Amino acid sequence: MMLALLLLFFCLISSTSGATRNASSRPTVVHVGAIFTFDSTIGSVAKVAIDAAEDDVNSDPSVLRGTRLQIIMRDTNCSGFLGMMEALQFMETDTVAIVGPQCTTIAHVISHVSNELHVPLLSFSATDPTLNALEYPYFVRTTQSDLFQMAAIAEIVDYYQWSQVIAVYVDDDHGRNGVAALGDKLAERRCKISYKAQVSPGATRSDVTDLLVKVALMESRVIVVHSNQEYGPMILSVAHYLEMMTNGYVWITTDWLSSLLDSRGPLASSTMETMQGVLTLRQHTADSKKKRDFISRWRNLIGKENIGDFRLNSYGLYAYDTVWMLAKALDAFFDDGGIISFSDDKSLHDAQGGTLHLEAMSIFDGGQLLLDKVRKSNFSGITGLLRFDSDGNLVHPAFDIINVIGTGSRTVGFWSNYSGLSIVSPDTLYSKPLNVSPGSDRIYSVIWPGETTTKPRGWVFPNNGKELKIGVPDRVSYKEFVSKSPTTGTVKGYCIDVFTAAVNLLPYAVPFKLIPFGNGHANPSYFELTNMVATGAFDAAVGDIAIVTNRTKIVDFTQPYIESGLVIVAPIRKHKSNAWAFLQPFTLEMWCVTGLSFLVIGAAVWILEHRINDEFRGPPRQQIVTVFWFSFSTLFFAHRENTVSTLGRVVLIIWLFVVLIIQSSYTASLTSILTVQQLSSPIKGIDSLIASDELIGFQVGSFAENYMVEELSIPRSRLKALGSPEEYAEALELGPENGGVAAIVDERAYVELFLSTNCKFAIIGSEFTKSGWGFVFPRDSPLAVDMSTAILTLSENGDLQRIHDKWFTRAACISETDEIDSERLHLSSFWGLFLICGMSCFLALLIYFIIMIRQFVQLPPPDDQGPSSDQQTPRSSRRLQKFLSFVDDKVEDAKNRSKRGQMEKPTNNVNADIESYD
Repeated sequence: MMLALLLLFFCLISSTSGATRNASSRPTVVHVGAIFTFDSTIGSVAKVAIDAAEDDVNSDPSVLRGTRLQIIMRDTNCSGFLGMMEALQFMETDTVAIVGPQCTTIAHVISHVSNELHVPLLSFSATDPTLNALEYPYFVRTTQSDLFQMAAIAEIVDYYQWSQVIAVYVDDDHGRNGVAALGDKLAERRCKISYKAQVSPGATRSDVTDLLVKVALMESRVIVVHSNQEYGPMILSVAHYLEMMTNGYVWITTDWLSSLLDSRGPLASSTMETMQGVLTLRQHTADSKKKRDFISRWRNLIGKENIGDFRLNSYGLYAYDTVWMLAKALDAFFDDGGIISFSDDKSLHDAQGGTLHLEAMSIFDGGQLLLDKVRKSNFSGITGLLRFDSDGNLVHPAFDIINVIGTGSRTVGFWSNYSGLSIVSPDTLYSKPLNVSPGSDRIYSVIWPGETTTKPRGWVFPNNGKELKIGVPDRVSYKEFVSKSPTTGTVKGYCIDVFTAAVNLLPYAVPFKLIPFGNGHANPSYFELTNMVATGAFDAAVGDIAIVTNRTKIVDFTQPYIESGLVIVAPIRKHKSNAWAFLQPFTLEMWCVTGLSFLVIGAAVWILEHRINDEFRGPPRQQIVTVFWFSFSTLFFAHRENTVSTLGRVVLIIWLFVVLIIQSSYTASLTSILTVQQLSSPIKGIDSLIASDELIGFQVGSFAENYMVEELSIPRSRLKALGSPEEYAEALELGPENGGVAAIVDERAYVELFLSTNCKFAIIGSEFTKSGWGFVFPRDSPLAVDMSTAILTLSENGDLQRIHDKWFTRAACISETDEIDSERLHLSSFWGLFLICGMSCFLALLIYFIIMIRQFVQLPPPDDQGPSSDQQTPRSSRRLQKFLSFVDDKVEDAKNRSKRGQMEKPTNNVNADIESYD
């Protein structure tokens, strides 16, 4: 029994030793692999940086504490096959991690192997954004992803208001995936890649020349080069040879150029001449004492390696930090109880007896724990803070924006995922609140290709001899706007003249051909015309095309060159003022209340004043007259009676203020009634039109039909299509009772032209939509922007108004003399007032003369004893003279004469006469 137990124990030991090898809690040496291209710009710098980091880690007793890090480097020699083979060889040597690979192509392949064998890959240069932690969990990118680099380029393009770019890239995983990310970031800012120019791996200078010749024939002048140090300089050299590094071009490169300039610069003058004015990006690394100390050590480090003279670039800094990140992760791995042990992968055993010896590769048992420690890294290296976000990317991605000029380059700005474009270093902005205002996006002045500081337009009209096919509506009504001549077939009109004038202002030639659209018998569908521009059947559309929402969803419009919202046209009846127009400002109730108020105020003042004010005392008859006179004289502020009581004065002041308001309101209303021509229509506006059940007319082809149906919910059965101004007039005159329409809804531009010769109709209410006419171009067309600028120029210099006057200035139905005459006031508006005034004067004089005659008749007969001459005068004449003298005398004089008569002739008759005379 004891022997059997011993045999079982030894079997278990043997089994365990076969499945797990090299187990150790904290070994003396930890093996790490590194694969990259030694003689490349990135690889040569990375080799020195990795060696330096290995020495620094091993010389620091606080890191691995007794364990030595051994990094074995393999040269892939720019070969994807060699890179894969060398990575697989590392898997046979119990390697716990691999620093690299440098190339994206190799990274894609060996990431699958790392996933299987649990060996973390820490790449300091594979920037392909598709190498993500979800698909490749054991791939750790210790540098910035191209996703952020492309976001920076997209923001630069948007900052300078360019809408299209051409992408030139090497057709491999790195190039394709990077340009795909660029397209996504541009789309977020409503920009796009108009053309992708692929440079095939292994392409010659002749191949690149043929490719750039095609690029030169295209309209976009913003070119983004996403390449590597092998093809990038060749692309710029060929572009310089083809004179594509001149004024008007924009060249933006990814960080391959900044790495080349940082490591190999200054380059030869002939090479620098090929890249003048180019913008490039550089991975931003924070300025720190660690970084400055490492840079000061660099010359000694490359002297120790004896591999030539080159400088440090950002990838070398990240390679150095990558080794430190791995060392700190290993230290945390050991502290957490991790051991270096490997197990056989049964799925790799070659059952067919092949010679690949795949069974030699083993699974790193602690791979998941080490990966977790790497992902949880959080320390400050020479590049700055090294910490990963939830997506596996380093936090605080940022780039320097470099302008190549002269024999070197200069930094013109920064981009960070935190603050966007700025002239302030991202390290400074991280400590401040986020400012996303438009003014915070700034870049220093850039010297562009051609040695100019003026921002390039970013595109030109392609010089390939192709004419623009421009669709023009073939109208059958309102031909003043646009129409085709039946004899010559040429297109003319107001819209065509505006378009031609705008094209002539462009700084480049635009060949175009106007193509009529429509059958010539009815106005065409404008939505169909704009849809043909969206689908590419037409390159543009010119005409009386309204800018409405459903059209702007599929095409771009220029700046409106004429305002034209929807209005209502209906028959009108003119109101003429009459003799009693002065009564119209107030209603009957208002007149009654106003008159009663005068009487009430007069009575109130009399009550408050009659006991203390002599002017309000006397016989009842006199006081009634005083009340009436005082009340109505306040209408003209002409009352003579003084108020002495405080309450009376308060009432009077308030009443005078009320009288002032009433008088001013009456004056204003009467002025409006007498001077403004009044029109009437049963339709008062769009609301009353919708509420009615009567037919509504619209122009064939106009957007008004769909607008009324979709936006105003008017049944389509109530709408009637009309094709010409003559049909407009006929339908309005007939009215809805006789087969016509109650009103017409159309755009103001057409309506104004219609009303210039039809004065029996008018616009009712105001515009209920605000729109205009513009020229149609495909989405994101840069020509639309330049045409908008040209239209604004036409508006500012007065040419737009002159074109309008050329086509639409005509004799209106109301002459200028009639308009002036309609503003004058006629006797017919006032004869009622003159009649009242005349009648009152006549009645007053009649009553006066009746009283005078009555008093004169009561006088005694005249004294006949007089001069002989008076005896000879007829009696009737003497009687008339005496009456006139009686009327002319003042009452006081008559009283004085009577008194003298009484003294001279104290007779009863004379006294009676005088009393009668009084």
